[in-house]
Amino acid sequence: MKKLKICPNDYEHEAWLNNRLVLGIDEAGRGPLAGPLTVAGVIFPPGYENPDIYDSKALSEKKRDELYDLIMADALYFAIKNVSEADIDRYNIYRADQLAMAEIATELPGDLILTDAMPLELDKEVIPLVKGDQKSISIAAGSILAKVTRDRIMLAYDKIYPQYGFARNKGYPTKEHLHAIEQYGITPIHRRSFGPVAVHQEQLDI
Repeated sequence: MKKLKICPNDYEHEAWLNNRLVLGIDEAGRGPLAGPLTVAGVIFPPGYENPDIYDSKALSEKKRDELYDLIMADALYFAIKNVSEADIDRYNIYRADQLAMAEIATELPGDLILTDAMPLELDKEVIPLVKGDQKSISIAAGSILAKVTRDRIMLAYDKIYPQYGFARNKGYPTKEHLHAIEQYGITPIHRRSFGPVAVHQEQLDI
C-alpha cells in the first residue's frame, strides 16, 4: 500500500503557538510557452489540518478540484493573481512571479510569509522553502488554487485555439504544442520571450 505523503507543517505549528497568521504562496505555470502565470496565497485558521492538502503536482485532477473548493471554504483569506503574457515578457518569468507574490503578501494579513523557494523583500518575515509545497499546508494550498485556476484558464483557451491542444498540454512545450507552433504560428497568449516562441517569431521577421 502506497504511503500517504503529508506536509509536516513545522513552520505553521510554531507560528500558531505564538498567535501568528501564516500565509503560504505558490504559483503554477512558470514553464509553459503560453497562458498566464497564476500565483495564489492562502491563510488558514490557526490549528488547521488536512492531510490531503499536498503538492498539487502529486495529486490527481479530481482531487485538486475537490480540494480547491474546500480550501476556499476553509481559508481565513486567499488571493489568486493571473500574470499576463505581456507582463511575463516585460519582467521575465522569475521577476513576474516575485512581484505577484509580493503583491499577495502585502494585501493579505499574514504575519509569517512562506513561499515555495521565492525570496521576497518585505517588512514582514519571509521564509522561502525549497519544495515548500511538500512541507507547508499553506504553500500546498496555494499551489492547488494556482494549478486549478490556471488549468481552467487553459481549458477555456483550448476552445478558442483548438489546434494547439491546450486542454492536454496546458501550454507546456510538448511535441504536440511545438508542432502546432510550427504549423499554425503563435497566438496572442504565447509568451514572446520564451525560446521556441521567440525563435519562431525571429524566423518570421527575417
